[in-house]
Amino acid sequence: MAIIKPMIRSNMCINAHPVGCAKECENQIAWMKAKKAERGIKSVKEGGNGPKLVLVLGCSTGYGLASRISAAFEYGADTIGVSFEKAATEAKGGTPGWYNNEAFDRAAKKEGLYTATFSADAFAHETRAMIIDEIKKNGKKVDLVVYSLASPVRTDPDTKVLYKSVLKPKDKPYAGMGIDIMTDSLKESAAEPATEEEIANTVKVMGGDDWRLWIKALSEAGVLNEGCRTVAYSYIGPKLSHAIYRDGAIGMAKLDLEAAAKDLNKQLADSVGGAAYVSVNKGLVTRSSAVIPIISLYLSVLFKVMKAKGNHEGCIEQMERLFAERLFTGENSAAGKVPVDSENRIRIDDWELQDDVQAEVDKLMDGINNENLKERCDLEGYRHDFLAINGFDIAGVDYDKEVTNMASLD
Repeated sequence: MAIIKPMIRSNMCINAHPVGCAKECENQIAWMKAKKAERGIKSVKEGGNGPKLVLVLGCSTGYGLASRISAAFEYGADTIGVSFEKAATEAKGGTPGWYNNEAFDRAAKKEGLYTATFSADAFAHETRAMIIDEIKKNGKKVDLVVYSLASPVRTDPDTKVLYKSVLKPKDKPYAGMGIDIMTDSLKESAAEPATEEEIANTVKVMGGDDWRLWIKALSEAGVLNEGCRTVAYSYIGPKLSHAIYRDGAIGMAKLDLEAAAKDLNKQLADSVGGAAYVSVNKGLVTRSSAVIPIISLYLSVLFKVMKAKGNHEGCIEQMERLFAERLFTGENSAAGKVPVDSENRIRIDDWELQDDVQAEVDKLMDGINNENLKERCDLEGYRHDFLAINGFDIAGVDYDKEVTNMASLD
């Protein structure tokens, strides 16, 4: 029995609130249902032509969870989710993703939707075999595969070698100001350049290798439906962050992901008349972005600018727009023509990178310091998003109430 408060170490929250996580998941589901009604989208049971079975790899938080919520609660799709989580017990807390998965499954079952969630290593061949068995058991073929894995490590399924990714620049050191979440002040952080081995390892973890393996296994098993699409998520961001992100080790992995998308696009077109895309999404607060030099500061300024312009989005709004305005634009929400850029990428970072938005961000970033930080940044919004990932600072949750069972969502 305990009162649970956020435990923050090195700008990372290392615990989670079970009721808060569940409540935030429920809030996103409620928003999605309202958006469905607003758009007039018909679910599968209502005669809609949207996806009937969606597989989400990396389903428990962020964009993966939001994708699953959109598939299920806007389009009425059956969903299968995979993520590697630490389960809660009565006495010990679980990961935020474990609580999110529990809350999603509970809500989906209440709606009469088929849902199957697996806590497993998505990089393992055994997991692929297990998911293929589940798909066959479901009796439907997959219409959409969402690849939203974001792990710092990956064990090669064949060699069993463990690879680790790094958030480092190439060629020369990088330093930038970030936000110290504990003190609401600026803090400089720096990163040394990645070695060639570190870059190669990062590509091995965060690139397109595992995505290729998933589509290959699913295709060979015959569980992809005619017209099946797959989408993986990426980020480009503003020029000021390119040295540490887009042009750094992670950026090299993202280029590999884009190369995989082009190959998979051809493979799926030839085999099932399908397609593969990388969706470039908006910058948002994640467990990793809080510790990347300059990113936390940039995001807090960006949020202020976009909220003032009325076009700020979180994960749930981004994924709803991806599904409704990019992937399922055909008649009665069928898979329609997908608008892409010159590299065949879907861009839902379009509002973030608008010239007027970036010009305003640059203006506020110029000369920013601890004295003017609060007026130039959305510190409150950034802090809320940072805490909400782990179930804290959610409206309607009594954080002074003792939690008697860490495995309960109520």
